[in-house]
Amino acid sequence: MTTLHEPAVSPAGTPAPGALPLWPASTTEPHAGALAVGGVPLTEVADRFGTPVYVLDEDEVRERCRTYRQAFPEAEVLYAAKAFLCRAMVHWMDEEGLGLDVCSAGELELAVATGFPPERVVLHGNAKSPRDLETALRLGVGRVVIDSPSEIARLAAAVGPGGHQKVMVRVVPGIGAGGHEKIRTGTEDQKFGLSISDGYAQHAIARILDQPQLELTGLHCHLGSQISTVKPYLAAVRRMVGLMARLHEQHGLVLPELDLGGGHGIAYRPGDEALDLTTLARKVRTELAEACASAGLPVPRLIIEPGRAVVGPAGVAVYHVLAVKRTGERTFVAVDGGMSDNPRPALYGVRYAPRLIGRPGTAPLAAVTVVGRHCEAGDVLAECELPADVRPGDLIAVPVAGAYHLSMASTYNLVGRPPVAAVHAGQARLLVRRESLEDIRSRDVGI
Repeated sequence: MTTLHEPAVSPAGTPAPGALPLWPASTTEPHAGALAVGGVPLTEVADRFGTPVYVLDEDEVRERCRTYRQAFPEAEVLYAAKAFLCRAMVHWMDEEGLGLDVCSAGELELAVATGFPPERVVLHGNAKSPRDLETALRLGVGRVVIDSPSEIARLAAAVGPGGHQKVMVRVVPGIGAGGHEKIRTGTEDQKFGLSISDGYAQHAIARILDQPQLELTGLHCHLGSQISTVKPYLAAVRRMVGLMARLHEQHGLVLPELDLGGGHGIAYRPGDEALDLTTLARKVRTELAEACASAGLPVPRLIIEPGRAVVGPAGVAVYHVLAVKRTGERTFVAVDGGMSDNPRPALYGVRYAPRLIGRPGTAPLAAVTVVGRHCEAGDVLAECELPADVRPGDLIAVPVAGAYHLSMASTYNLVGRPPVAAVHAGQARLLVRRESLEDIRSRDVGI
């Protein structure tokens, strides 16, 4: 079976030779310096939609959904909508048989308005607003994940004495995992979930059991993001099953579901380690069966929530070079985007592997710093090598740009957010239009 860090054979043509493992599987190099994704030259996308622009390979997204379904045939796979959401993504997830993990009324309403079945949606959030809960109940969301004790009473009151809502409890298993401290969510010292070690999780579960309108279906945990090894997930299985065993002893409770969250790591640069999905599925399945057998419990249905690993490698960002500046020993290549369309490097130091496209470089590779256009010294996209003759007007493409770019984008310096174009079978179509200055001005209603 193809794992998520191995490029598959492209239905659109021969994969580009050699050095393009980070790019969508459909990427080809028709001639030196040119790249096409989904049969569409990236230069054509830039000409048609302008830059910056995100290019999303529909076939790559769908293939990654199918890989998850094949690796976890017995599990419920929920796409983590926070990674990137638009109506087309909702439609693709529905057709590929995935559920949705949403974090707000906005994400939920977009999904349901697009036709996604609300019973296949799970609502998360450490601080759900009244609107979040009202929308979830009005639309009939499948489960609400309880993240704090106060949420229990609020939700029960909103459901009402004659109502019914399935819930899960987000548990802090006390496991540190993830690519950066700001994206580690399984430890005790962060805002998410209820701790096992101090008894808050157990207390919350007891309170839920006293609310007849709330049906506790299982436990949930999320360890962090960009996890590249299987070991933390196995430790989480053991701790979560241990808690399930204690709940069975105390309350006679047998929970039918266990949600291990997502956080599956992908490669952003050559040499980065990615999580092996096939190994994860096999070892988690074995660990869960053994832990439940030891505890005398039936094996719960597993739920997983990949986001980045589904859409991240399917996306490419394309920029125009605006300026090249040499200061001392450094060369800065400034592009027409930056932290407004990709805040991840500024937030936690992520770096990418850009590539010159549209023409072959005629000079040897040289170390450069690719920076954005914004008024921050930390607006840095990449430390990499580009041809030494890179110049204003050139195009630069950045792979692995499908997750946490547009979804975290801003209008800093009143620069509008970029469009998203999908490519499939040699055709490109617009999914999300560029945010215009008129869009920005129209929100400013007072003097």
